[in-house]
Amino acid sequence: MKAVVIRRYGAAEVLQYEDMVQPQIQPDQLLVRVHGSSVNPIDWKIRQGMFNLLTGNKFPMVLGFDVAGEVVEVGPQVTYFRPGDAIYGSTSFPGGAYAEFAAVSKNLIAPKPINMTYEEAATVPLAALTSLQALRDLGDIKSGQMVLINGASGGVGLFAVQIAKALGAVVTGVCSTKNLDLVNSLGADFVIDYTQQDFTQGNVHYDIIFDAVAKKSFSQCQRVLQANGIYISTLPSLELMVQIFLTTFLPGQKAKFVLEKPNTKDLLYLKELIEAGKLRTVIDRTYPLQELAAAHEYSQGERAVGKIAIAVTS
Repeated sequence: MKAVVIRRYGAAEVLQYEDMVQPQIQPDQLLVRVHGSSVNPIDWKIRQGMFNLLTGNKFPMVLGFDVAGEVVEVGPQVTYFRPGDAIYGSTSFPGGAYAEFAAVSKNLIAPKPINMTYEEAATVPLAALTSLQALRDLGDIKSGQMVLINGASGGVGLFAVQIAKALGAVVTGVCSTKNLDLVNSLGADFVIDYTQQDFTQGNVHYDIIFDAVAKKSFSQCQRVLQANGIYISTLPSLELMVQIFLTTFLPGQKAKFVLEKPNTKDLLYLKELIEAGKLRTVIDRTYPLQELAAAHEYSQGERAVGKIAIAVTS
């Protein structure tokens, strides 16, 4: 099979499109013919070696967490899926989706939404699960609450706006001038242009601030958080870890960090939202698998509007 592999950590040029042996599945896994994947910041951070304490030096390594495709083979412990089923979901750490075939755990996938193509479905799992678990599980979001999404036009933010609306919140999205219309179209009740206004200096107080791009610290946001408000970030800085520890044991505002945990139950919930027309993706660009290096470079520029899709097999 064709795959994009790395044989060392480094810049985008270490991504090489070449032949690899098709993966062998474990009893609780499925072999999936991958039709689509996507680029998430964690993919190129792993490629750069930022998580080498976790990933080690077991090369060659295939990256990519988001996967959508067709089941080819199932292990003896897999009962819900069968060959021919269309699925979407996640691969296990450190990836494996940047290939024509991937071995995927039965607990990390769900049937693909019927109203999405494979490439569209492949842009959903990591980003949308991050948003869902941040708002529902860490934020304990409730209908009528005031919720602000910083980075509302990005890969995580676009799903966060829609999920917050689906859960009944009054949503403010923060983005640049050129993306105001997009964030409005996602359902945001209010939109702030960060080039014109700093939301941390405003007069509105929020129950939840979800910093999907990790550009504003807890300290900066405290002024516009409700007395018992919750700040959630996607980046675990040392400063944030200290604030999480302190606010865990003190009354009042809380600082939290979201680490996405892929699972079938949450993927099924997202599928319901998608098929009900309450959640959609936004794809900035689609790259073929052999141009993955260019896709990584574009993602690293932090100017993508929505998601970057990878077309793997037709």
